Amino acid sequence: MHPFHRLRPARVALRWKIAALAAATACLVAAAVGVLVHVWTAEDIRNRAEAQAFNTVYSAMDTYRRTGTLADGAELDPAELPAALRHPADGNRRTAYDGRVDGNLGPVVWAAQRVGGPDSAVLAVRVNMSPQLHDLRRLDAVMAVASLVALAAATPLAVYGAGLLGRRLRQVSETAGRISAGDLDARTGPAKGRDEVADIAATVDLMADSLSRRLRIERQFTADVAHELRTPVGGLLAATDLLPPGETEDLLRARVRDLRGLVEDLLEISRLDAGAEQPVRHRVPLGAVVSEAVARTGLDTQVAVAVADADVQGAETTQTVETDPRRLERIVSNLVVNAHRHGDTPVQVTVEGRTVVVRDHGPGFPADLLLAGPRRFHTGATERGSGHGLGLTIALGQARLLGAELRLDNAPDGGAVATLRLPA
Repeated sequence: MHPFHRLRPARVALRWKIAALAAATACLVAAAVGVLVHVWTAEDIRNRAEAQAFNTVYSAMDTYRRTGTLADGAELDPAELPAALRHPADGNRRTAYDGRVDGNLGPVVWAAQRVGGPDSAVLAVRVNMSPQLHDLRRLDAVMAVASLVALAAATPLAVYGAGLLGRRLRQVSETAGRISAGDLDARTGPAKGRDEVADIAATVDLMADSLSRRLRIERQFTADVAHELRTPVGGLLAATDLLPPGETEDLLRARVRDLRGLVEDLLEISRLDAGAEQPVRHRVPLGAVVSEAVARTGLDTQVAVAVADADVQGAETTQTVETDPRRLERIVSNLVVNAHRHGDTPVQVTVEGRTVVVRDHGPGFPADLLLAGPRRFHTGATERGSGHGLGLTIALGQARLLGAELRLDNAPDGGAVATLRLPA
Protein backbone atom coordinates (compact mmCIF):
# COMPACT_ATOMS: atom_id res chain seq x y z
CA MET A 1 0.00 0.00 0.00
CA HIS A 2 1.33 3.41 -0.93
CA PRO A 3 1.92 5.57 2.16
CA PHE A 4 0.83 8.80 0.56
CA HIS A 5 -2.81 8.99 -0.44
CA ARG A 6 -4.60 11.53 -2.63
CA LEU A 7 -8.34 11.80 -2.40
CA ARG A 8 -10.23 11.17 -5.63
CA PRO A 9 -13.59 12.83 -6.18
CA ALA A 10 -16.59 10.63 -6.82
CA ARG A 11 -16.81 10.00 -10.51
CA VAL A 12 -19.49 8.98 -12.97
CA ALA A 13 -18.54 6.26 -15.45
CA LEU A 14 -17.71 7.57 -18.91
CA ARG A 15 -20.03 5.04 -20.52
CA TRP A 16 -23.04 6.55 -18.74
CA LYS A 17 -22.01 10.07 -19.69
CA ILE A 18 -21.73 9.08 -23.34
CA ALA A 19 -25.00 7.12 -23.19
CA ALA A 20 -26.77 10.11 -21.61
CA LEU A 21 -25.33 12.42 -24.27
CA ALA A 22 -26.42 10.03 -27.04
CA ALA A 23 -29.91 9.74 -25.54
CA ALA A 24 -30.22 13.52 -25.19
CA THR A 25 -29.05 13.98 -28.79
CA ALA A 26 -31.53 11.38 -30.02
CA CYS A 27 -34.33 13.12 -28.10
CA LEU A 28 -33.43 16.51 -29.59
CA VAL A 29 -33.24 15.09 -33.12
CA ALA A 30 -36.56 13.26 -32.70
CA ALA A 31 -38.23 16.39 -31.29
CA ALA A 32 -36.86 18.59 -34.07
CA VAL A 33 -37.93 16.14 -36.79
CA GLY A 34 -41.37 15.73 -35.19
CA VAL A 35 -41.93 19.48 -34.99
CA LEU A 36 -40.79 20.02 -38.58
CA VAL A 37 -43.01 17.20 -39.90
CA HIS A 38 -45.98 18.49 -37.90
CA VAL A 39 -45.58 22.09 -39.10
CA TRP A 40 -44.98 21.08 -42.72
CA THR A 41 -47.94 18.66 -42.76
CA ALA A 42 -50.30 21.18 -41.09
CA GLU A 43 -49.29 23.85 -43.59
CA ASP A 44 -49.77 21.42 -46.46
CA ILE A 45 -53.25 20.44 -45.18
CA ARG A 46 -54.28 24.11 -44.97
CA ASN A 47 -52.89 24.92 -48.43
CA ARG A 48 -54.72 21.97 -49.95
CA ALA A 49 -57.97 23.00 -48.20
CA GLU A 50 -57.63 26.56 -49.48
CA ALA A 51 -57.01 25.32 -53.03
CA GLN A 52 -59.99 22.98 -52.79
CA ALA A 53 -62.26 25.76 -51.46
CA PHE A 54 -61.03 28.17 -54.13
CA ASN A 55 -61.74 25.69 -56.95
CA THR A 56 -65.08 24.64 -55.46
CA VAL A 57 -66.43 28.19 -55.21
CA TYR A 58 -65.41 28.74 -58.83
CA SER A 59 -67.33 25.64 -59.95
CA ALA A 60 -70.34 26.49 -57.75
CA MET A 61 -70.42 30.08 -59.07
CA ASP A 62 -70.45 28.82 -62.65
CA THR A 63 -73.29 26.41 -61.89
CA TYR A 64 -75.29 29.06 -60.03
CA ARG A 65 -75.01 31.57 -62.89
CA ARG A 66 -76.03 28.98 -65.48
CA THR A 67 -78.80 27.15 -63.61
CA GLY A 68 -79.58 29.34 -60.63
CA THR A 69 -79.01 26.37 -58.28
CA LEU A 70 -76.46 25.88 -55.53
CA ALA A 71 -74.08 22.95 -56.01
CA ASP A 72 -71.00 21.48 -54.32
CA GLY A 73 -72.22 22.57 -50.84
CA ALA A 74 -72.37 26.23 -51.79
CA GLU A 75 -74.38 28.66 -49.60
CA LEU A 76 -75.63 32.21 -50.02
CA ASP A 77 -74.75 34.59 -47.22
CA PRO A 78 -74.30 31.83 -44.58
CA ALA A 79 -74.46 33.03 -40.97
CA GLU A 80 -71.11 31.41 -40.08
CA LEU A 81 -69.27 33.23 -42.86
CA PRO A 82 -66.23 35.08 -41.44
CA ALA A 83 -66.51 38.87 -41.41
CA ALA A 84 -63.50 39.18 -43.73
CA LEU A 85 -65.48 37.45 -46.53
CA ARG A 86 -68.82 39.24 -46.17
CA HIS A 87 -67.72 42.09 -48.42
CA PRO A 88 -65.48 40.65 -51.12
CA ALA A 89 -64.57 42.80 -54.07
CA ASP A 90 -66.78 42.37 -57.11
CA GLY A 91 -65.85 39.30 -59.07
CA ASN A 92 -62.93 38.36 -56.77
CA ARG A 93 -62.69 35.06 -54.96
CA ARG A 94 -61.21 35.13 -51.50
CA THR A 95 -60.45 32.53 -48.80
CA ALA A 96 -60.29 32.69 -45.03
CA TYR A 97 -59.44 30.26 -42.23
CA ASP A 98 -61.92 29.63 -39.39
CA GLY A 99 -60.44 27.79 -36.46
CA ARG A 100 -63.69 27.19 -34.59
CA VAL A 101 -64.53 23.56 -33.83
CA ASP A 102 -68.09 22.34 -33.34
CA GLY A 103 -68.26 18.58 -32.88
CA ASN A 104 -66.79 16.98 -35.99
CA LEU A 105 -66.98 20.23 -37.92
CA GLY A 106 -63.97 22.47 -37.96
CA PRO A 107 -61.63 23.94 -38.34
CA VAL A 108 -62.64 24.94 -41.88
CA VAL A 109 -61.43 27.00 -44.81
CA TRP A 110 -63.99 29.32 -46.44
CA ALA A 111 -64.03 30.62 -50.01
CA ALA A 112 -66.47 33.33 -51.12
CA GLN A 113 -67.38 35.37 -54.21
CA ARG A 114 -70.09 37.95 -54.78
CA VAL A 115 -72.60 36.73 -57.35
CA GLY A 116 -73.35 40.15 -58.81
CA GLY A 117 -72.99 43.82 -58.00
CA PRO A 118 -71.87 45.43 -54.77
CA ASP A 119 -75.14 44.77 -53.01
CA SER A 120 -75.66 41.23 -54.29
CA ALA A 121 -75.44 38.08 -52.21
CA VAL A 122 -72.17 36.29 -51.41
CA LEU A 123 -71.81 32.70 -52.54
CA ALA A 124 -69.58 30.76 -50.13
CA VAL A 125 -68.31 27.21 -49.66
CA ARG A 126 -66.52 25.65 -46.75
CA VAL A 127 -63.95 22.79 -46.63
CA ASN A 128 -63.84 20.88 -43.38
CA MET A 129 -60.26 19.98 -42.34
CA SER A 130 -61.23 17.78 -39.39
CA PRO A 131 -60.41 14.44 -41.12
CA GLN A 132 -57.02 15.68 -42.27
CA LEU A 133 -56.20 17.09 -38.83
CA HIS A 134 -57.22 13.80 -37.27
CA ASP A 135 -54.74 12.11 -39.59
CA LEU A 136 -52.15 14.68 -38.49
CA ARG A 137 -52.71 13.77 -34.83
CA ARG A 138 -52.27 10.11 -35.71
CA LEU A 139 -49.06 10.99 -37.54
CA ASP A 140 -47.84 12.85 -34.43
CA ALA A 141 -48.58 9.78 -32.30
CA VAL A 142 -46.78 7.50 -34.76
CA MET A 143 -43.77 9.86 -34.80
CA ALA A 144 -43.68 9.89 -30.98
CA VAL A 145 -43.84 6.10 -30.75
CA ALA A 146 -41.19 5.73 -33.47
CA SER A 147 -38.94 8.19 -31.62
CA LEU A 148 -39.30 6.26 -28.36
CA VAL A 149 -38.54 2.98 -30.14
CA ALA A 150 -35.50 4.51 -31.82
CA LEU A 151 -34.36 5.92 -28.47
CA ALA A 152 -34.84 2.56 -26.77
CA ALA A 153 -32.77 0.90 -29.51
CA ALA A 154 -30.07 3.58 -29.66
CA THR A 155 -29.42 3.88 -25.92
CA PRO A 156 -28.20 0.26 -25.40
CA LEU A 157 -26.01 0.60 -28.47
CA ALA A 158 -24.59 3.84 -27.09
CA VAL A 159 -24.01 2.19 -23.70
CA TYR A 160 -22.27 -0.75 -25.38
CA GLY A 161 -20.08 1.46 -27.54
CA ALA A 162 -19.25 3.73 -24.62
CA GLY A 163 -18.46 0.64 -22.55
CA LEU A 164 -15.89 -0.47 -25.11
CA LEU A 165 -14.29 2.97 -25.02
CA GLY A 166 -14.49 3.08 -21.23
CA ARG A 167 -12.79 -0.31 -20.88
CA ARG A 168 -9.94 0.79 -23.12
CA LEU A 169 -9.49 4.03 -21.18
CA ARG A 170 -9.74 2.14 -17.88
CA GLN A 171 -6.98 -0.20 -19.02
CA VAL A 172 -4.75 2.75 -19.82
CA SER A 173 -5.62 4.34 -16.46
CA GLU A 174 -4.84 1.15 -14.56
CA THR A 175 -1.52 0.85 -16.35
CA ALA A 176 -0.63 4.43 -15.46
CA GLY A 177 -1.67 3.77 -11.86
CA ARG A 178 0.54 0.69 -11.64
CA ILE A 179 3.47 2.67 -13.04
CA SER A 180 2.80 5.42 -10.50
CA ALA A 181 2.78 2.81 -7.72
CA GLY A 182 6.22 1.57 -8.79
CA ASP A 183 5.46 -1.28 -11.21
CA LEU A 184 7.73 -0.16 -14.02
CA ASP A 185 7.03 -3.32 -16.03
CA ALA A 186 3.33 -2.46 -16.44
CA ARG A 187 2.32 -1.91 -20.06
CA THR A 188 -0.99 -1.43 -21.86
CA GLY A 189 0.18 -3.45 -24.84
CA PRO A 190 -0.87 -3.16 -28.48
CA ALA A 191 -4.13 -1.24 -28.74
CA LYS A 192 -6.87 -2.00 -31.24
CA GLY A 193 -7.80 0.70 -33.68
CA ARG A 194 -6.12 3.92 -34.74
CA ASP A 195 -7.99 6.43 -32.62
CA GLU A 196 -7.05 8.79 -29.81
CA VAL A 197 -7.29 6.05 -27.17
CA ALA A 198 -4.71 3.97 -29.04
CA ASP A 199 -2.47 7.04 -29.19
CA ILE A 200 -2.83 7.56 -25.42
CA ALA A 201 -2.04 3.89 -24.72
CA ALA A 202 1.04 4.01 -26.95
CA THR A 203 2.18 7.25 -25.29
CA VAL A 204 1.78 5.75 -21.80
CA ASP A 205 3.81 2.70 -22.82
CA LEU A 206 6.52 4.89 -24.33
CA MET A 207 6.58 6.98 -21.15
CA ALA A 208 6.90 3.81 -19.07
CA ASP A 209 9.73 2.53 -21.25
CA SER A 210 11.58 5.81 -20.95
CA LEU A 211 10.99 6.04 -17.20
CA SER A 212 12.01 2.44 -16.65
CA ARG A 213 15.17 2.92 -18.68
CA ARG A 214 16.12 6.06 -16.77
CA LEU A 215 15.46 4.43 -13.39
CA ARG A 216 17.44 1.33 -14.33
CA ILE A 217 20.36 3.54 -15.31
CA GLU A 218 20.04 5.46 -12.04
CA ARG A 219 19.81 2.30 -9.95
CA GLN A 220 22.71 0.69 -11.75
CA PHE A 221 24.78 3.81 -11.24
CA THR A 222 23.93 3.86 -7.53
CA ALA A 223 24.85 0.19 -7.14
CA ASP A 224 28.08 0.60 -9.11
CA VAL A 225 29.14 3.64 -7.11
CA ALA A 226 28.39 1.91 -3.82
CA HIS A 227 30.30 -1.22 -4.79
CA GLU A 228 33.25 0.78 -6.10
CA LEU A 229 33.41 2.87 -2.93
CA ARG A 230 33.12 -0.02 -0.53
CA THR A 231 36.71 -1.23 -0.97
CA PRO A 232 38.51 2.13 -0.68
CA VAL A 233 36.30 3.13 2.26
CA GLY A 234 37.23 -0.12 4.00
CA GLY A 235 40.88 0.66 3.29
CA LEU A 236 40.48 4.16 4.74
CA LEU A 237 38.93 2.75 7.88
CA ALA A 238 41.81 0.30 8.28
CA ALA A 239 44.32 3.07 7.65
CA THR A 240 42.88 5.15 10.46
CA ASP A 241 43.94 2.42 12.86
CA LEU A 242 47.59 3.22 11.96
CA LEU A 243 47.26 6.86 12.96
CA PRO A 244 48.54 7.92 16.35
CA PRO A 245 45.81 8.55 18.91
CA GLY A 246 44.59 12.11 19.08
CA GLU A 247 42.02 14.59 17.93
CA THR A 248 42.93 14.21 14.25
CA GLU A 249 42.55 10.42 14.43
CA ASP A 250 39.14 10.70 16.11
CA LEU A 251 37.89 13.26 13.59
CA LEU A 252 39.12 11.26 10.61
CA ARG A 253 37.70 8.01 11.98
CA ALA A 254 34.27 9.66 12.49
CA ARG A 255 34.24 10.99 8.92
CA VAL A 256 35.30 7.64 7.47
CA ARG A 257 32.61 5.93 9.55
CA ASP A 258 30.01 8.34 8.15
CA LEU A 259 31.23 7.63 4.65
CA ARG A 260 31.01 3.89 5.23
CA GLY A 261 27.44 4.33 6.52
CA LEU A 262 26.53 6.23 3.37
CA VAL A 263 28.00 3.48 1.19
CA GLU A 264 26.10 0.81 3.11
CA ASP A 265 22.88 2.80 2.73
CA LEU A 266 23.45 3.08 -1.02
CA LEU A 267 24.04 -0.66 -1.27
CA GLU A 268 20.85 -1.34 0.71
CA ILE A 269 18.81 0.96 -1.55
CA SER A 270 20.23 -0.67 -4.68
CA ARG A 271 19.25 -4.13 -3.36
CA LEU A 272 15.75 -2.92 -2.50
CA ASP A 273 15.38 -1.33 -5.95
CA ALA A 274 16.53 -4.49 -7.67
CA GLY A 275 14.06 -6.64 -5.73
CA ALA A 276 16.91 -8.81 -4.47
CA GLU A 277 15.81 -8.65 -0.83
CA GLN A 278 13.47 -11.20 0.74
CA PRO A 279 12.22 -11.00 4.33
CA VAL A 280 12.99 -13.82 6.76
CA ARG A 281 9.95 -13.90 9.01
CA HIS A 282 9.80 -14.99 12.64
CA ARG A 283 7.20 -14.58 15.33
CA VAL A 284 8.59 -12.00 17.74
CA PRO A 285 7.27 -9.69 20.49
CA LEU A 286 6.85 -6.32 18.83
CA GLY A 287 7.50 -4.25 21.96
CA ALA A 288 10.79 -6.02 22.70
CA VAL A 289 12.07 -5.66 19.13
CA VAL A 290 11.22 -1.96 19.04
CA SER A 291 12.77 -1.31 22.47
CA GLU A 292 15.99 -3.06 21.43
CA ALA A 293 16.14 -1.12 18.15
CA VAL A 294 15.74 2.19 20.01
CA ALA A 295 18.38 1.20 22.57
CA ARG A 296 20.90 0.40 19.82
CA THR A 297 20.67 3.94 18.47
CA GLY A 298 22.11 5.23 21.75
CA LEU A 299 19.83 8.27 21.57
CA ASP A 300 17.67 9.60 24.40
CA THR A 301 14.25 8.35 23.35
CA GLN A 302 11.09 7.64 25.35
CA VAL A 303 9.56 4.23 24.63
CA ALA A 304 6.04 3.28 25.68
CA VAL A 305 4.71 -0.23 24.98
CA ALA A 306 1.01 -0.84 25.51
CA VAL A 307 0.02 -4.13 27.20
CA ALA A 308 -1.90 -6.45 24.88
CA ASP A 309 -3.38 -8.99 27.31
CA ALA A 310 -2.48 -11.29 30.19
CA ASP A 311 -1.42 -14.93 30.04
CA VAL A 312 -2.77 -17.78 32.18
CA GLN A 313 -0.53 -16.95 35.16
CA GLY A 314 -1.55 -13.30 34.97
CA ALA A 315 1.76 -12.08 33.53
CA GLU A 316 1.32 -9.15 31.21
CA THR A 317 2.35 -9.71 27.58
CA THR A 318 2.74 -7.51 24.52
CA GLN A 319 1.64 -8.00 20.94
CA THR A 320 3.53 -10.63 18.93
CA VAL A 321 3.91 -10.28 15.17
CA GLU A 322 5.26 -12.43 12.36
CA THR A 323 7.85 -10.31 10.57
CA ASP A 324 11.53 -9.95 9.79
CA PRO A 325 12.95 -8.57 13.06
CA ARG A 326 16.17 -7.32 11.42
CA ARG A 327 14.30 -5.23 8.89
CA LEU A 328 11.84 -4.03 11.54
CA GLU A 329 14.75 -2.85 13.67
CA ARG A 330 16.19 -1.09 10.64
CA ILE A 331 12.93 0.80 10.06
CA VAL A 332 12.54 1.84 13.70
CA SER A 333 16.19 2.90 14.10
CA ASN A 334 16.04 4.99 10.92
CA LEU A 335 12.87 6.73 12.08
CA VAL A 336 14.36 7.44 15.52
CA VAL A 337 17.64 8.73 14.08
CA ASN A 338 15.72 10.90 11.61
CA ALA A 339 13.58 12.32 14.45
CA HIS A 340 16.68 13.25 16.48
CA ARG A 341 18.62 14.58 13.51
CA HIS A 342 15.92 16.70 11.92
CA GLY A 343 13.43 17.21 14.76
CA ASP A 344 13.65 18.15 18.41
CA THR A 345 13.34 16.44 21.76
CA PRO A 346 11.52 14.79 23.32
CA VAL A 347 11.38 11.95 20.81
CA GLN A 348 8.70 9.44 21.73
CA VAL A 349 8.15 5.89 20.44
CA THR A 350 4.79 4.28 21.17
CA VAL A 351 3.92 0.63 20.49
CA GLU A 352 0.25 -0.32 20.52
CA GLY A 353 -1.09 -3.47 18.91
CA ARG A 354 0.61 -3.79 15.52
CA THR A 355 1.32 -0.07 15.28
CA VAL A 356 4.58 1.78 16.03
CA VAL A 357 4.49 5.57 16.24
CA VAL A 358 7.65 7.71 16.29
CA ARG A 359 7.12 11.36 17.10
CA ASP A 360 9.41 14.32 17.63
CA HIS A 361 8.66 17.93 18.63
CA GLY A 362 10.53 19.76 15.91
CA PRO A 363 9.31 21.75 12.89
CA GLY A 364 7.61 18.72 11.30
CA PHE A 365 7.94 17.20 7.86
CA PRO A 366 8.12 19.61 4.89
CA ALA A 367 5.00 19.93 2.78
CA ASP A 368 6.68 18.54 -0.37
CA LEU A 369 7.76 15.42 1.52
CA LEU A 370 4.21 14.81 2.76
CA LEU A 371 2.89 15.27 -0.77
CA ALA A 372 5.41 13.29 -2.84
CA GLY A 373 7.16 11.11 -0.27
CA PRO A 374 10.84 10.99 0.70
CA ARG A 375 13.42 11.51 -2.01
CA ARG A 376 17.03 10.39 -2.05
CA PHE A 377 19.62 13.03 -1.13
CA HIS A 378 16.83 15.47 -0.35
CA THR A 379 16.32 16.46 3.27
CA GLY A 380 13.50 18.97 2.75
CA ALA A 381 13.42 22.22 4.69
CA THR A 382 16.75 23.56 5.98
CA GLU A 383 15.37 23.89 9.50
CA ARG A 384 15.08 20.08 9.68
CA GLY A 385 18.83 19.74 9.83
CA SER A 386 21.40 18.08 7.59
CA GLY A 387 21.84 14.58 6.20
CA HIS A 388 21.98 12.70 2.92
CA GLY A 389 18.24 11.99 2.84
CA LEU A 390 18.39 8.18 2.65
CA GLY A 391 17.01 7.21 6.07
CA LEU A 392 13.32 7.65 5.26
CA THR A 393 13.81 6.18 1.79
CA ILE A 394 15.28 3.01 3.29
CA ALA A 395 12.56 2.85 5.96
CA LEU A 396 9.87 3.15 3.29
CA GLY A 397 11.52 0.48 1.12
CA GLN A 398 11.85 -1.95 4.02
CA ALA A 399 8.23 -1.31 5.07
CA ARG A 400 7.03 -2.18 1.58
CA LEU A 401 9.10 -5.34 1.65
CA LEU A 402 7.40 -6.37 4.92
CA GLY A 403 3.96 -5.51 3.54
CA ALA A 404 3.61 -2.78 6.16
CA GLU A 405 2.23 0.75 5.80
CA LEU A 406 4.39 3.72 6.71
CA ARG A 407 2.61 7.07 6.94
CA LEU A 408 4.32 10.41 7.51
CA ASP A 409 2.29 13.24 9.05
CA ASN A 410 2.62 16.33 11.19
CA ALA A 411 1.01 16.52 14.61
CA PRO A 412 -1.62 19.26 15.11
CA ASP A 413 0.42 20.76 17.98
CA GLY A 414 3.72 20.53 16.09
CA GLY A 415 6.28 17.86 15.37
CA ALA A 416 6.71 15.07 12.85
CA VAL A 417 4.81 11.79 13.27
CA ALA A 418 5.80 8.54 11.53
CA THR A 419 3.28 5.70 11.87
CA LEU A 420 4.23 2.10 10.98
CA ARG A 421 1.38 -0.41 10.76
CA LEU A 422 2.40 -4.04 10.40
CA PRO A 423 0.12 -6.42 8.51
CA ALA A 424 -2.01 -8.92 10.38
